[in-house]
Amino acid sequence: MNNDKKDTWIQAGYALFAEQGPSALKIEVLAKLVGISKSSFYHYFADLEIFTELLLAHHLVQARKMENKEQHCENIDPALISILLEHKTDLFFNRQLRVHRQNPLYAQCLSKSNEIVGMGFITVWTKDLNLKLPPNILHGIFELALENFYLQITPDTLTQTWLSSYFKNLSRIVANFNP
Repeated sequence: MNNDKKDTWIQAGYALFAEQGPSALKIEVLAKLVGISKSSFYHYFADLEIFTELLLAHHLVQARKMENKEQHCENIDPALISILLEHKTDLFFNRQLRVHRQNPLYAQCLSKSNEIVGMGFITVWTKDLNLKLPPNILHGIFELALENFYLQITPDTLTQTWLSSYFKNLSRIVANFNP
């Protein structure tokens, strides 16, 4: 099996899902995007359900890549922000999962990806801000911050400047809880 063509389909589907959500995943649209016949799609994936499951698996791989990079971060700004900007498509894919979390598969993938990326983020956040909060409070604040983050991001707002401002505001709020 030609993995290059299969990867081309996955990359195109992943970006389309991230940009427009699951309803945009149409085989005809994907075929036009990749410049490959629809029959090629069926050769690799059999149906859209299998393809979607592979997109979700790909997202978890991407979450692990982000988490691995987070482990080497010394600070939020600029180190973590650089990683977030590098993984814009992954963030927008995660946002779509959040918006469509009434689908059990999306909810499960969202939970797993947040768990993978969340621990790395909380570690950087705790170190960078010298937080001394109990883990349950840190996780609670993180969950609220994450929900707020995904409500605000758009292709226009997800920039170095916006992220820097967002994290400064978040840090100011969290500082009020720090003993």
